[in-house]
This record gives sequence, C-alpha cells and structure tokens, in this order.
Amino acid sequence: MHIKTNPKDKMSFNQLYNDYQTRFLNFANTYVRDWDVAEDITTEALIYYWENRNTLSEVSNIPAYILTIIKNKSLNYLRHLQIREEHSENIRKYIEWELNARIVSLDACEPYELLVKEMQELIQQTLDKLPERTRKIFILSRYENKSYKEIAALMNMTTKGVDFHICKALKALQINLKDYFPLFLYFLMKFH
Repeated sequence: MHIKTNPKDKMSFNQLYNDYQTRFLNFANTYVRDWDVAEDITTEALIYYWENRNTLSEVSNIPAYILTIIKNKSLNYLRHLQIREEHSENIRKYIEWELNARIVSLDACEPYELLVKEMQELIQQTLDKLPERTRKIFILSRYENKSYKEIAALMNMTTKGVDFHICKALKALQINLKDYFPLFLYFLMKFH
C-alpha cells in the first residue's frame, strides 16, 4: 500500500498509525517480548519515518520501510540485551568466585591462632615500651622461668624489687590486652 504524504497533512500520519500500529507492535513484541519496549520501538520507527519522509527517495512501500526500521531497532535492542546479559553473567561468576574464596579462606581460618598472634604482637609492643630493667625482669620471670630469688640475685636487687617490676609489667600488659584478657590469662598460665 502506498500512502501519499503531504507535510502539512497530519491525517496521513494518523491514518498510517491507525492502520499499522497494531501489526508493527505485534511484530516488535514477537522478538523483544516486552510490550513497553515494543511500543517504544514502534513509536520511534513511525516518528523516524514521518520526520524523514521528505528526504527519503520515493519509497514504494511505506509499511515495509517502517517494518525494516522496527526490525533494525529490535535487533539493536536484542544485541544490547545480549551484551548486558553477558556482563551480568561475568559479574555473577566473579561474585560467585569471590564468595567461594571467602568461604575457603574462612574455613581455613583458625580464630585461636589469629588471636594468639595478635596477642603476641601486643605483648611484644607493650614489652618494648617498658623500661629496660622492668622488661628484662619480666622476660626472666615469664619466658625463662626464673624464680624471684634467681632474678633478684642476677639483677642485684631484692625479691620485693623483682615483685614491683613484675607487677608493673603485668599492669601494662593488662591495660593493653584488656580485649584479650581471658586468652591473656591462659597465656600467662601456660608460660609461668
């Protein structure tokens, strides 16, 4: 069917729209499977034809021309959808891989070992900040298992002085390890 179009004749556009809109819409929806998208594509194709009708060479079959526009717009939409789905699949695969990595990592994690390591680092940092004499006395007592009497003889001091330095070191450790206190008690019992 050949519809003569006059630029000032809106009736021609309305006739074209009314005669073919349902067929065009059904054609687009067959492929895009989304009525809203099919309506957008059909409307865009009709408007494109109407706005460019004067610059087109003599088109003998206007509905076929518009249907070709709808076909191309539908193809573009489907290709875009395909690319988006491929990206979504890649993102889904990455998220799945990352989740599996976290599961494996957590499964292999030994919280006790992590806490002990953190606690040992805090103990070392605390000991490093103590005065040298206090640190040395604490190490002799807790790490080398020397008695207060042995330490007093080595350091040329009284056992009461040894007790003072041990208490000073324990107080600093208690403050810095307050979050680890139950584990700290275990650590002290194990090494004393």
